Amino acid sequence: LYTLLLYVVKIYLSFFSGCRAEENVRQPKEDVMVVEGHPTTLTCLFDTTSQSPYLFWYKQLVNGKPIFMLRSDTFSPGETTTEFKDRFHAHLNVTAKSVPLTIQRLQLSDSKDSAMYYCALTPTVKGDLQTLYKNLT
Repeated sequence: LYTLLLYVVKIYLSFFSGCRAEENVRQPKEDVMVVEGHPTTLTCLFDTTSQSPYLFWYKQLVNGKPIFMLRSDTFSPGETTTEFKDRFHAHLNVTAKSVPLTIQRLQLSDSKDSAMYYCALTPTVKGDLQTLYKNLT
């Protein structure tokens, strides 16, 4: 058991040894006042040392799990899941270090758009991730 615990600690440390303090995202406004049927934009600012970052947006309903909405990057059109293609758009601006999410024709009466929205940045962990998948037997 002691050996197993040390191994788990080793995995934990090797996983986080690649983390960089320069990698982070900020969503300055916690609450946004909106009007039904109008567009709104949610702000996401980021810092990274990567020359080609990937930014993601997720939606989380009350008592639900985060749902992937879209990915934005510097060298492709990105990816938006079918459910969000019509009204949700984000454009990565590397110069401004932002990836604002715009929601068109806001739908509040049926609580369709009432949710928590999160942005995320990769890479957040660098290094050898193979250690995480080693068989412990």
